[in-house]
Amino acid sequence: MNRSRSPFDRLRQKFDRSELRCRACGHVDSDGTWRVTSSGSRVRYQHICPACDAIDTREMRLE
Repeated sequence: MNRSRSPFDRLRQKFDRSELRCRACGHVDSDGTWRVTSSGSRVRYQHICPACDAIDTREMRLE
């Protein structure tokens, strides 16, 4: 069984499995992944659509 190292990795994997339809053009990026960055109290997940270059961002604030 392959376990993720952190809750953030598990959330990214969930996005990779289910959140790859572009909100701007509707393209489904079946080979795409979400990029994860963090800075202090924020964790940002981003996916760039390969068809139209739209950027979908999800951000979590840690308090």
